[in-house]
Amino acid sequence: MSSKWIDITQPLNSRIAHWPGDIPFSYELSYTKAETGSVNIGKMTTSLHTGTHVDSPFHFDNEGKQIHQLDVEIFIGKALVIDASSLDSIGPQQLEAYALDGAERLLLRTTSKSEPTLFPGKVTPLDPALGPFLKEKGICLLGVDVPSVDDLNSKEMAVHHSLHKNGVHILENIVLDHVEPGLYEMAALPLLIEGADGSPVRAVIRPVEERGKSHDNE
Repeated sequence: MSSKWIDITQPLNSRIAHWPGDIPFSYELSYTKAETGSVNIGKMTTSLHTGTHVDSPFHFDNEGKQIHQLDVEIFIGKALVIDASSLDSIGPQQLEAYALDGAERLLLRTTSKSEPTLFPGKVTPLDPALGPFLKEKGICLLGVDVPSVDDLNSKEMAVHHSLHKNGVHILENIVLDHVEPGLYEMAALPLLIEGADGSPVRAVIRPVEERGKSHDNE
């Protein structure tokens, strides 16, 4: 029997934190079953960067690919979860302590507790040198448990640009405080929104070691 998928997604609801000044998430019924005679029909309003989401390069680069132009293979496959919550900063020197070879995707736990309803005052700094470092390790995606890979007040977006330049895609606001470090399968597919700078995702993982050697060779 295969292991169960673990949800690492922030739930979208009226309490979820959003970027200051950005559009908050809301959901409501546009029409009720009583009104239509057959079904309830809901609508939602949200920033594409609220909750668990993927950034497309177009988010920070006018010439970058939009969300519908990204290969879905980026968001499905092996992912290594590491606990970096004890670190004051995260760069190549700190990550050298972890066995990253063959990870393909890297998910960083930088906080001890996920609090989706609170927008953080600060995040653990990531070194822009991570871009070439992760490329060298063969990693195509970096996931973090905070709203941004850059400082929350950054205008230069140095980490975003470094990752993009080195072919590393960005997944933000994942939830990892209930996840043990280790190697997992991951699926975190963005919606196919034409022209978009990002997209909400439903991110899930399950342990690779419980899947059996035959799967690893597929």
